[in-house]
Amino acid sequence: MASVTWRTCGDDGHWCSLQDLNLNSIEEKRGVYIIWHEGNPSQVVRVGQGNIGQRLGEHCGDMEITAYASFGKLRVTWASAPEADLDGIERYLADTWPPLVGDAFPDTAPIAVNSPFA
Repeated sequence: MASVTWRTCGDDGHWCSLQDLNLNSIEEKRGVYIIWHEGNPSQVVRVGQGNIGQRLGEHCGDMEITAYASFGKLRVTWASAPEADLDGIERYLADTWPPLVGDAFPDTAPIAVNSPFA
């Protein structure tokens, strides 16, 4: 299993709010990410990869994703990873936590990573 560092926000290390996230504060340029809502039960809304700031900025304006805020605050975490592993990690994340939005994931062998929820 590969180990990645899942990012949090603030000095207390809380999960980042998708809607309040300062996209300019994201230091990692490329990697993987998970968006979820804090409903009961919480559910993963979207997983993805790419230019993290750009992709999360797009998702902030995507009504298909932001509609899930009605179930609970939208949270996000992301991690950098080697470019060659991004497809496999995204596949693993989508297989492990099937997202509510998105259905076209890389057709590749999954690469397991540590859970951000552990």
